Amino acid sequence: MTDEEIELEILEKGLNAPRVTSAALDAKIVSENYYRFPGTTVTICLLHLQNGYTVTGESACVSSENFDIALGEKIAREHAKNKLWALEGYLLAERLALR
Repeated sequence: MTDEEIELEILEKGLNAPRVTSAALDAKIVSENYYRFPGTTVTICLLHLQNGYTVTGESACVSSENFDIALGEKIAREHAKNKLWALEGYLLAERLALR
């Protein structure tokens, strides 16, 4: 399922407790940079957030014949965003606990 499909299902089920959303995460990202290590299929994504923090994600392809830079960047970005989900989830849990 995509983030959008999951969001739609949550809304359809009327689940409205405080939560982290994909849109909220995307709004925190102000820029992104990619780096491919020369001679490899390793791609790194660096997401720059509004508060100055950065999150990294990586991808690698076993077979260089299957390597595609755009796909490597997409996967690396998704891995970086997955780390952001965890960080924002923790932050929300802290806020809720302090209520």
